[in-house]
Amino acid sequence: MGPKPSNILVVNCGSSSLKAALIDPRAGTRLAAVKVERIGEPDQAPDHDAALTGALEELLAGNAPVAAVGHRVVHGGERFTRPTRIDDDVIAAIEALVPLAPLHNPANLAGIRAARRLLPDAPQVAVFDTAFHATLPNRARRYALPAQIAERHGVRRYGFHGISHGYVAARAAEYLKEDLTQLRLITCHLGNGCSACAVEYGRSVETSMGMTPLEGLVMGTRCGDVDPGAVLHLAREAGLDSEAIDALLNRESGLAGLSGAGNDLRDIEARAAEGDAGCRLALNVFAHRLRKYLGAYAAAMGGVDAIVFTAGIGENSASMRHRAAQRLDFLGARLDEDLNRDARVDHDHPVCEISAPHSRCRLLVVATDEALAIARAAQAVIGEAGRVESRRGIPLAASARHVHLSKEHVDRLFGEGHELTVHREISQPGQYACKERVDLVGPKRTLEGVRVIGPTRAATQVEISRTDEFYLGIDAPIRGSGDLDNTPGITLVGPKGRVTLTQGVIQAQRHIHMHPDDAAHFGVEHHDIVEVAIDSDGRDLVFGDVLVRVKDSYVLEMHLDTDEANAAELTGDIEGVLVPLRRQVTLRRKQA
Repeated sequence: MGPKPSNILVVNCGSSSLKAALIDPRAGTRLAAVKVERIGEPDQAPDHDAALTGALEELLAGNAPVAAVGHRVVHGGERFTRPTRIDDDVIAAIEALVPLAPLHNPANLAGIRAARRLLPDAPQVAVFDTAFHATLPNRARRYALPAQIAERHGVRRYGFHGISHGYVAARAAEYLKEDLTQLRLITCHLGNGCSACAVEYGRSVETSMGMTPLEGLVMGTRCGDVDPGAVLHLAREAGLDSEAIDALLNRESGLAGLSGAGNDLRDIEARAAEGDAGCRLALNVFAHRLRKYLGAYAAAMGGVDAIVFTAGIGENSASMRHRAAQRLDFLGARLDEDLNRDARVDHDHPVCEISAPHSRCRLLVVATDEALAIARAAQAVIGEAGRVESRRGIPLAASARHVHLSKEHVDRLFGEGHELTVHREISQPGQYACKERVDLVGPKRTLEGVRVIGPTRAATQVEISRTDEFYLGIDAPIRGSGDLDNTPGITLVGPKGRVTLTQGVIQAQRHIHMHPDDAAHFGVEHHDIVEVAIDSDGRDLVFGDVLVRVKDSYVLEMHLDTDEANAAELTGDIEGVLVPLRRQVTLRRKQA
């Protein structure tokens, strides 16, 4: 018996187009690709089923059988936060999301139905454009609308181009020889559709597109950000109904509307060079809006390690990259004009650096490959399906606010030469709750008697909950332990003195401590991001975005902060720092 087929058919359906490719995800190579346009027009394919039927004949000729089909689905709503194997229930859920993506999800569904009919034995996997942005914090995903109305109608920011943003962020980290979870990146997907994304330590924390792909940057035919009052004004004064406004904002605006010369940036740049005022305005507005987002996202993350340009404009327009990178010296981003002018990327040479040698913030051009990303995600899903899911339980613990102190700060707070004293051992070997306590003095209020955890560390770290954050009046980011750069400070008061930190206050990211044997059992590695499902009093709950930490000295345990434990109604004795709640959980690998 020969090896199982590994080729993945990737299907990307638009309203009147179909792009399909046969990809070997292990080698990262395209075996064949087909593009069909003007579906439904005379003398063309009458529908997506016919288009895919013709494409399959060309794609599969002389190639190995298809192991699975991966479909790009634009909108996954709140339910779909990772690639998902398609069944009738999933199709119904995608169909229910059509009101949120009326131009995209119907076409995606047409491709899914055609592929299921034509390849009934191949697993079908949906890969969602919105899934990468499932990690957006509440402050970034909510609009300032009445909560009941927003929740009833699904009005929130979802973000798009997530497949591309996730792919190029990983490629950038690989090029920089850094762990993605240690980087702050801004990825700029610039094509006919445009979006920017703040990728902080591997997570999308801000993105320019919102509930629909209309929000944010100037695009080929979409307006991007516009005052809602302007839309109401046009409805009243110009007599435009909802369909006319939809056409105006989505198909008649953006570069096309500003320039009067269409939506192709190459034509606009050529006419601008000849003196066309409308085309010059279009270029200036496009670049200004992009620079504004770059500055905003750097501020949101407290800095940026690299800015990535991708997609049709980002990969091919040296002049637009030049315009976008102007006046970014305050970020330490300095463009090398020669490198920028000569930059060429493709699937064989996917990354090109365009920053000057002394640039603190690196500037990269990265060739996006959404089809390869979809193929790899589909392969991972069908690989998971062949495994036996482990039902081994992981003890759950709630972590109350606490402080880790350096030796220097122990001396200043409790007296020269003071040694921390053990109150009781806690779950992780070598760590203990101390008898010593300190007060936390924030801008607004003080938290008294916060427990110190020993032993001493190289740097002082304060871990608080979201409730504590608001009580103290401090904005603490969600971070892994020890990741203290660009975090806020606070004042600690002890019986013998006080210490004012310039940084060191965090909300601890959900995490699981694992011994290497545990990691091998669950099939995960250090710094993997996973989901954990629990059954709490008969209610199924899933905690996403959980960081795996692997070390020889660790004992298997998952840590939540007290806010999360309370919100999930995880009852039990949570007095102290780390108190096991003895809940049984099931670990499931989260797909990239």
